[in-house]
Amino acid sequence: MPNTTSSIFGSTDSPPAERDLRDVSRVEPDAVAHSTGILPSQELEYLVKATREIIAVEPIQEDQYQPASLDLRLGPVAYRVRASFLPGKNATVKQRLEDLAMHETDISSGGVLERGCVYIVPLLEGLSLRSRMSALGNPKSSTGRLDIFTRLITDYGTEFDRVREQYKGPLYAEVSPRTFSILVRKGSRLSQIRIRRGNPPSTDEAMRRLQQEVELVESVDRDEIRNGVPVSVDVRGGSSGLIGYRAKSHAGLIDVDKVRHYDVHEYWEPVYAPSRGGLVLDPDDFYILASEKPVKVPPTHAAEMIAYDTLVGEFRVHYAGFFDPGFGHPAAGGEGARAVLEVRSYELPFVIEHGQIVGRLTYERLTAPPNRLYGSSASSSYQ
Repeated sequence: MPNTTSSIFGSTDSPPAERDLRDVSRVEPDAVAHSTGILPSQELEYLVKATREIIAVEPIQEDQYQPASLDLRLGPVAYRVRASFLPGKNATVKQRLEDLAMHETDISSGGVLERGCVYIVPLLEGLSLRSRMSALGNPKSSTGRLDIFTRLITDYGTEFDRVREQYKGPLYAEVSPRTFSILVRKGSRLSQIRIRRGNPPSTDEAMRRLQQEVELVESVDRDEIRNGVPVSVDVRGGSSGLIGYRAKSHAGLIDVDKVRHYDVHEYWEPVYAPSRGGLVLDPDDFYILASEKPVKVPPTHAAEMIAYDTLVGEFRVHYAGFFDPGFGHPAAGGEGARAVLEVRSYELPFVIEHGQIVGRLTYERLTAPPNRLYGSSASSSYQ
């Protein structure tokens, strides 16, 4: 298999030589408010243009920058693999692909990723992180809502969607369409990355104080905040009775780069509030539902939905866990916004009741407010 990344990212075994940073003042961000936390958009731009801690085979586009994350682009090749995997601390992704890859697909001008299959796609972006810098990956919201299971993996990685401190090397997306076969191409954006400086604690007590100041989730008492702020589901709906949608199992191909292009009824069937009791989730069906209560993310913080909590039930909620700074917040023109929940039950039918907690939001401080907020100057990465 050709090595398409070594020339740009170098070896993951040793750091590249220090770069000349003398002429970078024009992109240097304003002074940060905190020495640790999630980096906002202007600091991400600094990592791209100045310190070169985010590097790419092709120039990074302006609209890849989100308030507290960077969209990642697929490269020109996808590898169909026998099974999902993590490389482990003694192997690169490329080395594991030599054993697990079944065939290689050129997606430079477009290629189909079949539902039910697992693919590894080298990304156009990579990292050359310095001391105290680490990263987190997540699907974009549009990816989660199409039931495309997408996770970030790295060389010598032992966790999905987590990039260790000082990582230097390429990034890969594991892509597994669950409901719809999809058409992708080089440059398609299925995932995103956040960069963290240091390891600031995200404590329940800090979130309780924030809940009191901002009301992160409406009508949540401070005592309910344990391992995050609880998010409950709406299965009553409004006057129409519509509470969400269920994906059709045998719908057509979806081009992930076409926005507002498809007739929703060709791919989704409406789900209405049950006449009595809760909503029964059929095993392995995929649902789009909404939170019962509005959610806010202040401009000083970013949030992430915990995707699966075994204390909640045998279902997964929310593939796309990143909530941008400003989501539902007055600073971005909001007054609270209900979170869209991607829900799938496993193995057994499962009943969810109105108001049942289906996940928890964790909030983490930014190093500084971003120069763009959710829904304003950015094509934001949630909703």
